[in-house]
Amino acid sequence: MSQRTLFFAGLFGCVALIGIALYMQHVVGLEPCPLCILQRVAVIGMGAVLLVAAIHNPAGWGVRVYAGLTALVALFGLATAGRNVWLQHLPADRVPDCGPGLNYMLEVFPLSRTLEMVFKGSGECAEVQWTFLSLSIPEWMLFVFGVYFLAGVYLALARIKG
Repeated sequence: MSQRTLFFAGLFGCVALIGIALYMQHVVGLEPCPLCILQRVAVIGMGAVLLVAAIHNPAGWGVRVYAGLTALVALFGLATAGRNVWLQHLPADRVPDCGPGLNYMLEVFPLSRTLEMVFKGSGECAEVQWTFLSLSIPEWMLFVFGVYFLAGVYLALARIKG
């Protein structure tokens, strides 16, 4: 399998994930919490890197660079999904209070303060709204980001012809 095919396959996965997220939000009626929105940003970031990589069709070091960038964005996704999972597994009396929405925080606070507030978490990030095979959406995303991270690291370190 060529690297271009792998990059397109990864891109297809990202497009599917965003499609599922939008379906769950607009059809099923699940409102994303601030950490969920950051996970979407990570998926879109990985998709953008993979799109450019697929179009560019690099060889040698180019493959390593794109794979490394994908792994780096996936690492951000792992951090946000991991934080979300941690909040969901807190005892009820330890869950932080619900905070303002992400749009409000972005309008009122600088980006660094907004990110700090989001990563502290809030009550809506601890709520489990949906499960599949006993796993919540952030737990599934933790798995997905882990796969993208490992694939990116593998491709970045593999012996590549060309």
